[in-house]
Amino acid sequence: QASGVQGSASVFQTFFGFIMSKALFVQMAAALQADGANLVKAGGAIFQFVISDTDTKFCLDLKNGNGSASFEENSAADVTITIADADMVAMAEGKLDGMQAFMGGKLKIKGNMMLAQKLQAILEAAKK
Repeated sequence: QASGVQGSASVFQTFFGFIMSKALFVQMAAALQADGANLVKAGGAIFQFVISDTDTKFCLDLKNGNGSASFEENSAADVTITIADADMVAMAEGKLDGMQAFMGGKLKIKGNMMLAQKLQAILEAAKK
């Protein structure tokens, strides 16, 4: 039985060095390869993600050309979203509302806060 496993997700990922949100970022990069022009139209900004508990940095450029995605920090980001790994995954799965995460202090936004509201649509597009 796997009882109690969900509650210890951060212990699990720390123990195994596994970053759950990394798969999500890879999905975003794949969506960009498939439909970059439309995602750039929808996004129109550079999104910087910082996964606070793993120090993972991911930049999603939905501003230039057909967009780009890279595991790095981009100082030109229009908005920086800082969130814990498990919370990023929960948000992508629709289990955590972005506004509730922000109000509860689980999600920090630096830069153009209005751009962060586009995040849910971008996460949806990455799933397709």
